[in-house]
Amino acid sequence: MERESMEFDVVIVGAGPAGLSAACRIMQLAQEKEQEITVCLVEKGSEVGAHILSGAVLEPRALNELFPNWQEMGAPLNTKVKGDKFYFYTSATGAITLPNFLIPKPTHNEGNYIVSMGNVCRWLAEQAEGLGVEVYPGFAAAEVLFHEDGSVKGIATGDMGISAEGEQKDSYMPGMELHAKYTLFAEGCRGHLGKQLIERFALDAGKTAQHYGIGIKEIWEIPPEKHEEGLVEHGLGWPLSENGASGGGFLYHAENNQVYLGLITDLSYSNPHLSPYEEFQRWKHHPTVSKYLDGGTRITYGARAITKGGYNSLPKMHFPGGLLIGCDAGTLNSVKIKGNHTAMKSGLVAAETVVDALAQGDSRPADLASYAENFESSWAFQELYTTRNFSGFMHKFGFMLGSAMVWIDQNIFGGKLPFTVKDEKADYAALKPAAECKEIDYPKPDNKISFDRLSSVFLSNTNHEEDQPCHLTLKDPNIPLQVNLPKWDEPAQRYCPAGVYEIVEDDQGKRFQINAQNCVHCKTCDIKDPSQNIVWVTPEGFGGPNYPNM
Repeated sequence: MERESMEFDVVIVGAGPAGLSAACRIMQLAQEKEQEITVCLVEKGSEVGAHILSGAVLEPRALNELFPNWQEMGAPLNTKVKGDKFYFYTSATGAITLPNFLIPKPTHNEGNYIVSMGNVCRWLAEQAEGLGVEVYPGFAAAEVLFHEDGSVKGIATGDMGISAEGEQKDSYMPGMELHAKYTLFAEGCRGHLGKQLIERFALDAGKTAQHYGIGIKEIWEIPPEKHEEGLVEHGLGWPLSENGASGGGFLYHAENNQVYLGLITDLSYSNPHLSPYEEFQRWKHHPTVSKYLDGGTRITYGARAITKGGYNSLPKMHFPGGLLIGCDAGTLNSVKIKGNHTAMKSGLVAAETVVDALAQGDSRPADLASYAENFESSWAFQELYTTRNFSGFMHKFGFMLGSAMVWIDQNIFGGKLPFTVKDEKADYAALKPAAECKEIDYPKPDNKISFDRLSSVFLSNTNHEEDQPCHLTLKDPNIPLQVNLPKWDEPAQRYCPAGVYEIVEDDQGKRFQINAQNCVHCKTCDIKDPSQNIVWVTPEGFGGPNYPNM
C-alpha cells in the first residue's frame, strides 16, 4: 500500500504551546489580511494535552498578545499567584527561607498564574479549530520529507499495524504524507525530528552543547486546611546537593485543593549511581513538603525532560522549508524556570514570518531567514540573552558560588555583564566512571509519601500497543553490557523515571531488557546515555502517557 498525501500551506508538528500559538496566529493574520491559508497540526498524543507536562506557573505575556480577551474567552487560567516562597534546603530536615531580595528578580511571580498546561493546550486547540486549523491528535510525525533540492517538503506520519518483528499485521495502515510550503517543528524538548534537522543542517554549528534537566511531577489532592491556593514554593539544595548534583523542587497550590509538585534534576550530574526518581521521592519527605502531603492523595505522576541551555545553546531556528520553535529549539528561560511563554512567543513570531512569506506567492523564500531577525527583535530573545550566563555559572562554579554569581548578574547588572560564561561539556559526557563515585543507598518507599516506579507509571496512564517495533532503539545492542555496565554500572537503570531499562540475570547470564511499554516519553535516555547509543523514535500513534491535567 502506497502512502497517500495531502497538501497544506503550513504543517505544524506538535500541539504544545509553541505549535498551537503559531497555528492560531497564522489563521488570525490570514483573516486580517484576507489570505487563504491552510494549516494542519499533528500531535502524537491520543488527544491534545495527553503528553503535556509542565510545572506550571504561566507568565501570560504571550497569551495577552495572542488573545487579549482570554479571560472572557474562558481560558483555564484560574489561579493567580498570591505568594512566593523560596527555600534553601540545608539537610533532610532543615531549610532556610530566603528573603525576596536574595532571589534573582526574574524568578518572582507577580502577575503569573498556576495552571495545567495540558488544559491550556486543550483550550488553545479549541481556538485553533475554531479559526480553521485542522488538528489531528494520535498521529505521530515519524519522518521528515525532503524535496530533491534538500529543502523540507513536509512530514510523514508513522505506519500503523507493524508487528514487533517488523511485519505488516492485518491491521496495517501506511502513514500519511503531509506536504507543506513550510513545516514548523514544535515537538518539545529533544524532539526526534528536530534532532535530525539540527544535525542535517548543522543548525548548532558554533553553539554551546545543549543542556537538559529531567522534571518529575506529581499532582496531589491535600486536606483543605493545608491548602493555600495561589502559593508558589521553590527550593534548591538537598537532596541533590548531597550527591553533587544540581536542580530544584517546586510546589504550587492550584485550585480544588490540589498541589502540583516536582523535582528538576540537571542532567549534567556526574555520579552514575544517582537516580532522579529516587531523589524526588527523598525530597517529598522534607518537612517543608511532607507537611502538605500527609493525609493527602496522589492523583497522577509523570516525567519530561526540559531544554535549559538557553541563549548559548540556541541553534539556528530556520532552514530551507521550515522552522524549529519552542523547546524543540530550546527557548526556555532557566532563571525564570519557565518556558511556556517564550515558546508561545516563538510560535507567534513564526506565524508572522510564515504569513509574510506566503503573501509573496511563487516568489516566497525557500529559507525563512527573516525569522532570525524577527525573533532577535522580540522580548523572548531579550529574555534569553540577559539570562545567558545561568547554566555556565551553575555548572562551572557549583551551587553556592554559582547562585551568588547569578544573583549579581540578574539583580545588579540586569543580565548585561560584559562577558559570557559557557559550559561546553554535553550532559552525557559529565558522567564519571562508577568506580570513582560513591554508591547511593536510597530508602525504600513508605507508600504514603514515596512510591516505587511501577505504581507511579500506572498513574501516568501510559499505554503502548505491545506487538509493535520497540521505539527505544540501540545503535549497537552490545554496548549496554560490554561498555556501559562495566564503566558506569549501566546508568539507564537509574536515570529512567519509568523503569524502562533493566539488567536482568538468569540462566543465560546477564541481558539488557527494555520495557518499552513503560515509557512516558521523557527522552532522558536519548539525552543521558553516556555512549549516546539509545535513540528514541516515535512509537505507533496514540502510544505513551495520557495525562489528564499535567
